[in-house]
Amino acid sequence: MNPIISTPRWWQRPFTLTLIIGVLLIMVPHFLSSKLGIAVLNQMFIMVVFTLAYNMLLGQGGMLSFGHAVYFGLGGYFCIHFMNAVAANGWPIPLPLVPIIGGLAGMVLGAIIGSFSSSRAGTVFAMISLGVGELVASSMLIFSSFSGGEEGVTTDRTGFGSFLGLSFAQDRSVYWLITFWMLLSVYLMYKFSRTPLGRMSNAVRDNPERVQFVGYSPRMIRFLCFMASGFFAGIAGSLFAINYEIVTEETVNGLTSGVVLLQAYIGGVGFFAGPIVGAAVFTLLQTLLSNYTEIWALYVGIIFVATVMYAPAGLSGIVMMHRPIAQNHGLGQLLKPYAMCIAPALLAMLGVVGLLETTHALSVGEAEFSLWGLDLDAHSLVPWLSWLAIIVAGATVAKSQWNAMKDAYENELQKAYRAMESS
Repeated sequence: MNPIISTPRWWQRPFTLTLIIGVLLIMVPHFLSSKLGIAVLNQMFIMVVFTLAYNMLLGQGGMLSFGHAVYFGLGGYFCIHFMNAVAANGWPIPLPLVPIIGGLAGMVLGAIIGSFSSSRAGTVFAMISLGVGELVASSMLIFSSFSGGEEGVTTDRTGFGSFLGLSFAQDRSVYWLITFWMLLSVYLMYKFSRTPLGRMSNAVRDNPERVQFVGYSPRMIRFLCFMASGFFAGIAGSLFAINYEIVTEETVNGLTSGVVLLQAYIGGVGFFAGPIVGAAVFTLLQTLLSNYTEIWALYVGIIFVATVMYAPAGLSGIVMMHRPIAQNHGLGQLLKPYAMCIAPALLAMLGVVGLLETTHALSVGEAEFSLWGLDLDAHSLVPWLSWLAIIVAGATVAKSQWNAMKDAYENELQKAYRAMESS
């Protein structure tokens, strides 16, 4: 039997796998001693939902959006206003149900904006999304009675009281709430991708003329997918509002739309798990790098450019490229050629980091700085020449080993395909 199309085992089925992951994630707070870990996970799970919702347009429907933060941010705004109304009027509504409000707001906005933007894909759709995004972002500063202006709108989630013994004044309770909605949203979006509508959105992405020829409306398919994407983006915005208890204009501006686009591409827009990987990697980079360097955003930008240029399928695509080889137990043969190429490439990257950090220290007037435990002077030629020597040496060795690594991969891939054909 072909291992690629074999029936998945019981633990590989979506619902069972979601339950297993859910049980593991529920236990995570018991092993984290600091609140920082829970805060990072909360941010990561919110971005997972948002990036997956965005990929329903980009990866599945072929619609490049530059303004998807509109549904994320406005979903958060409607959610936080609803939370304040509940607290003011004493309505008996539990906090775990509040994200539905943001989801419905995102879906309604998706229906309104999608009614005229989903008629076309490609450049036209991208420009419309960019215009709508800038329009909404600037409107948030104008209509301050709704958005709170630059200060935003705040709330207090503790006014909802406890639910099933959980007090949402504690970080653990908020973590469990976000985890529940993250798992539910991921499962529903995965099932949506397997529905006839989800399959037809892939067809519209690849060949809208043929879809129209067989009797379906590409515009209606895009419109429905747009609404579904807006719904889950609104869910993510609601989780953001609950977690941080504030929503500002930054949640709807172009920077947030750019971040979700970057996360999707880093993880891989062609795979369902790609946005999950991208959101996790970006959150970790943002959290960890920002503690060590002020130019962390520059490093993220370099990673994004390198991903688009050399790994357009994203990190998930790199993993899937090696799946046939792994099934044929050939990964061990790639360790040596990969190490011979990747190790000097990493050395060259360290040289680039050192060069950038030295440049940054000089630009801000801090001639003497520390990097990796070394006390350096940006006015001296020693660090500059050292970084350049490391870059040249690492890049030269990596380039000389590139063809050997490429040939080793292609040989193992051919062995894997021959093994599949003979099985």
